[in-house]
Amino acid sequence: MFIKQLSIFVENSPGRMISIIRILEENHIDIRALSLSDTSDFGILRLIVSSPEHACEALRAKGSTVRITEVLGIGITDQPGGLGQAVQLLSEQNINIEYMYAFTSPYNNNAYVILRVEENEAAAAVLQAGGVELLTPEDVYAMGKK
Repeated sequence: MFIKQLSIFVENSPGRMISIIRILEENHIDIRALSLSDTSDFGILRLIVSSPEHACEALRAKGSTVRITEVLGIGITDQPGGLGQAVQLLSEQNINIEYMYAFTSPYNNNAYVILRVEENEAAAAVLQAGGVELLTPEDVYAMGKK
């Protein structure tokens, strides 16, 4: 039920991002979603990819520091306020969102949100009970191939 996200520590220097992207390309791994946050010296690149374990192995083989984290993926209507229901449900149950990022699909009127919370199981139960669509790993890893 949970989606595997790669967290890659990236030196904040010219050319570092392209080297990561090229490793994924050479290994035929598609990027489904990404988020990059940085400081003056390094960044954390969070990726949802078509084959997380393969990507992790390929990146580590080339010297990258990579961690796999389980996150939640939800589908919401791509309209103003579409995210509000899910965030409200979590808020009402005192479930903290550590971070999130979103992407859309050209195939429907949905937006997709990746959520990192403290308790995946509890958050998933609350969201499902509230009628929020939970994405499966297969939904996300194969996205864009329809």
